[in-house]
Amino acid sequence: MACFGNCLCCQCCCRDGETRTPEELTILGELRDEDSEILPRKDYESLDYDRCVNEPYVEVLEGLDNKKAKKYEAIRWMIVFAIGTSVGLVGVFVDFFVRLLNNVKFTLVGESVEWCSEKGCLPLSLLELLAFNLTFIFIASVLVLIEPVAAGSGIPEIKSYLNGVKIPGIVRLRTFLCKALGVIFSVAGGLFVGKEGPMIHSGAIVGAGLPQFQSITFKRIKFDFPYFRSDRDKRDFVSAGAAAGVAAAFGAPIGGTLFSLEEGSSFWNQALTWKVLFCSMSATFTLNFFRSGINFNKWGSLQLPGLLNFGEFKCADRDKNCHLWTAVDLAFFVLMGVVGGLLGALFNCMNKNLAKYRIRHIHPKAKFIRVLESLLVSMLTTVVIFSASMLLGECRSMASPTNHNTTVSRHSCDQAVTVFKNTSYLFQLQDSEDINSTVRQYFCSNKTYNDMATLFFNPQEAAIYQLFHQDGTFSPTTLSIFFLLYFLLACWTYGVSVPSGLFVPCLLCGGAFGRLVANLLNIKLGMDIYSGTFALIGAAAFLGGVVRMTISLTVILIESTNEITYGLPIMITLMVAKWTGDLFNKGIYDIHIELRGVPLLEWETELEMDKLTASDIIEPNLTYVYPHTRIQSLVSILRTTVYHAFPVVTENRQNERDFMKGNILVSNNIHFKNSSVVSRAAEQRRRCQSMKSYPSSELRNVCDEQIAAGGAAEESEDLLQQMLERRHAPYPNLYPDQSPSEEWTMEECFRPLTFHGLILRSTLVNLLIRGVCYTENQSSSTQPRLSYAEMTEDYPRYPDIHDVDLTLLNPHMIVDVTPYMNPCPYTVSPNTRISQVYNLFRTMGLRHLPVVNAVGEIVGIITRHNLTHEFLMAKLRQHHVTI
Repeated sequence: MACFGNCLCCQCCCRDGETRTPEELTILGELRDEDSEILPRKDYESLDYDRCVNEPYVEVLEGLDNKKAKKYEAIRWMIVFAIGTSVGLVGVFVDFFVRLLNNVKFTLVGESVEWCSEKGCLPLSLLELLAFNLTFIFIASVLVLIEPVAAGSGIPEIKSYLNGVKIPGIVRLRTFLCKALGVIFSVAGGLFVGKEGPMIHSGAIVGAGLPQFQSITFKRIKFDFPYFRSDRDKRDFVSAGAAAGVAAAFGAPIGGTLFSLEEGSSFWNQALTWKVLFCSMSATFTLNFFRSGINFNKWGSLQLPGLLNFGEFKCADRDKNCHLWTAVDLAFFVLMGVVGGLLGALFNCMNKNLAKYRIRHIHPKAKFIRVLESLLVSMLTTVVIFSASMLLGECRSMASPTNHNTTVSRHSCDQAVTVFKNTSYLFQLQDSEDINSTVRQYFCSNKTYNDMATLFFNPQEAAIYQLFHQDGTFSPTTLSIFFLLYFLLACWTYGVSVPSGLFVPCLLCGGAFGRLVANLLNIKLGMDIYSGTFALIGAAAFLGGVVRMTISLTVILIESTNEITYGLPIMITLMVAKWTGDLFNKGIYDIHIELRGVPLLEWETELEMDKLTASDIIEPNLTYVYPHTRIQSLVSILRTTVYHAFPVVTENRQNERDFMKGNILVSNNIHFKNSSVVSRAAEQRRRCQSMKSYPSSELRNVCDEQIAAGGAAEESEDLLQQMLERRHAPYPNLYPDQSPSEEWTMEECFRPLTFHGLILRSTLVNLLIRGVCYTENQSSSTQPRLSYAEMTEDYPRYPDIHDVDLTLLNPHMIVDVTPYMNPCPYTVSPNTRISQVYNLFRTMGLRHLPVVNAVGEIVGIITRHNLTHEFLMAKLRQHHVTI
């Protein structure tokens, strides 16, 4: 059955004469209003996290003893360690080259600024800075053109993947290369983006690729190890890789594990928790080891656990009256949480409108338009930070903290200043270095610093460190301007065609907001507070208002600060920010998932949905196969449908009258219409038209016979209508290798079908390609048998039926599909409530959920599309109309 069925199912949703609402028409693909929301499309496939327990898989299980089982478990642990180590090395690679490019850029620009400050040619310095930034952003945009999925942070895509939705190319090696290289240039290019989000995506790709022991991009990389080649196993490794990415980005292995549990994986088990934590620890240790050695030349010192470190929060040694925070401060933290939630909701609303504009007006155009937009954003960002630092910054004293409010007069821009005298030293900020090494003296005297330039002309990690720990102050005007500019430019930047993260820009915006609050409390109320704490709480409030994470974000911030006493205020702030933001819209990642039309399933459905049952939402127009089916029928089914699984059924020829109660058949759990019956003959004609193009003359002859027989079916339309009036349930489809015949009685045309299992489309194509069949005068035992390794050899890209050479197929051969079907899939009753269906479908990671009545007859199938919020709401409205 296809992931989302087809339009035929929509024909029997409403009775004749009923009108559909615009929302229902949009869902059904019959209406698309430009001003309406971009609703889930039907071209996304689902991932099947349920194991297909067929005979080849059982043979593998029977061949496993305790020794082999322990061996495979040891291999699994080794793979988890390899994923963590690889993600750590990716972090080292990204961090090293970002620092290198920043050094080269600011060394040359610094020399230009120093010379032009005396000569009065600062516009040349701006042009030089523009040249560097535009070049870097152009490279990042071109990499995204090579693989469009590499754009953005990748967190919405990975969240969708772990929820069970297949997004093409999301975990490919080419995506990884474009992502890892692109984020280096996008960060070094001066855009307001971070490298933490792309690290999570890169970690997920590493987790998906390493256990496969093969590569689609490099076809020579292929080992005979098929045991982890399934959606279920890949999902677990992707969860571990995503957690390792968080751990490497923030130095937070526990936070990474909780992030994968809270925001990523929809399906979790206890055994996976320990493996994911071990993977996160491996990534943190690897990154810490190499960064400490490269930056300090002290291998094994382990002083830099993550790409982003907030430093140590502590009061001055001699200040006994200083406290990091007090109980009185909690009231201000709650208010900051409210404001952070409002600002986050505003940020999400603005970014959503920008994203919708891009989808409608930029993405449909030529690809180079996206590159031009990225270059435009880069140019505007560069001009803004240069102009703001030169014109709006204040020169502030670098004296002791007691005199931190001193402001000196601005020197004219053409006065000589000393800048970038030792750029390599200035841009190697480490926790152990003096924080004054990162202050910027642009256009100020030697004993003062430019507070605006200190924030704008530093690596983002250094700017965060300044906001959290700088002894000197930033003026309220500077903080306000910095927050406003960063807010607007970060909102515009997130969504352009470059790899970009959102954590660091949110931390900077929130840190400036918190520092502003601290300054106002110090100046206006005379309160003696620790400014770093308010900067941290402001960062947590704004970040929580944008991404709406709670548990994992709390632990990530605590691990980044190494201060457990911040646990309570961070938790309270994040909760208040999330509750406030949820009053207006969803988190930024959920918004982008909706805009992409991904049918994401939330943790649970709404209570009112329990007014519906499984029979109200099923796909009744089934295409099925019999346990022993001719090749001609299988080819016809595969070429004329897009379903990804087919029920395997047999007919109740002998006992159908035992299932009668008066004139109502037990299996009649669906409301059929005249159109749904007549369409069966139409479906047979479509198959015949497809068979006419087959090279085999035998298939063409069979097609001519079916067309002649199909005419008789149309003439019996009145008889079919009479059967409907007698409330007999028709077949969901015709016999796969026959057409309606005049020799059939009405009971033969409308006989119930007993459900035996599900057969995957990929399996059927594999059977045809490998010639798994037998002749009529032979027994099915003579049919060749496929091993589990042969069935999974082409994973995840199985061959398509249109790639099969039909001249090599004998249409009269028979295929026994019973050894390769899943005989024990999860099933539900037609009367099952939606909440039960939803929980079973989501927690088990299903792709198809057959609906079977009390006597084993299949009446329909439920797919992911049938459980999306929009589809359920449309069905609920129809339910109210019917009542």
